[in-house]
Amino acid sequence: MSAEHAVIADVLVIIGTGAMGMSVARRMGAGRTIVLADIDEHLLAQVAEGLITDGHHVLKKTVDVTSRDSVADLAAFAGDAGRVVHLVHTAGLSPSQASAEAILAVDLLGVALVLEEFEHVMAPGGSGVVIASMSAHIIPPPDAAVEAQLATTPTDELLSLPACIEAMNTGPLAYPFAKRANVVRVAAAAKSWGRRGARINSISPGIISTAMGRLELDSENGQMMRAMVKSSGSGRLGTPDDIGAAAELLLGPLAAFITGIDLLVDGGVIAALRTGGFEQAD
Repeated sequence: MSAEHAVIADVLVIIGTGAMGMSVARRMGAGRTIVLADIDEHLLAQVAEGLITDGHHVLKKTVDVTSRDSVADLAAFAGDAGRVVHLVHTAGLSPSQASAEAILAVDLLGVALVLEEFEHVMAPGGSGVVIASMSAHIIPPPDAAVEAQLATTPTDELLSLPACIEAMNTGPLAYPFAKRANVVRVAAAAKSWGRRGARINSISPGIISTAMGRLELDSENGQMMRAMVKSSGSGRLGTPDDIGAAAELLLGPLAAFITGIDLLVDGGVIAALRTGGFEQAD
């Protein structure tokens, strides 16, 4: 095929090799180039091989989302692979996996860097989804001044904000604070992404049966989490495909007028908490 008639690939970028991202890959990756990225080279190679065996076209790239240079390199790599039409950012750390400082670096700074660097390569009509967390809806929202700082502070200065330093020093609050900041940062990015004709949204999963979710269920918070599930309207754990389906909706044409929002996909846990339907475990 001559160069002038070469087909330019549509690219689906998935950052993080966990079950949620793989659900999106299998739902939306057929006929596209999947750029798969993770910090763990061994896991990256293993998951990429599984997708390739299933018939997908996969390019893999290691990335450290806490490094601007690494994220910018990934964005350029994806742009060189074709038209970047979809981005799904799932990489993150939970309280049972890391310190408060590491959580803020990966879950807050990492998201902000991805939003900023991928804005430059998204194709017109493209869309992205950031995975936040139901925990962002459990803690009280920050006051208006702090929320404005989280929305507008230059990315490289984010972790120096007094609110971020306080979150680092309060241990268990670091994770929900970072996820709340994700929701704010996505909302703020919607306008600049819109200038490229692209959309960006976040999803706040509830208690999902992923490796990370099961680790949290086995932690000291597990009893409370199970009580939340029992009290919810659905009465069950979520599956990675529940999140994959929500991401497919937000990434696709049916959501063409939806940008800058957070979609709570929790089976009704927050609804129960907010309306007095939560039943404390015995």
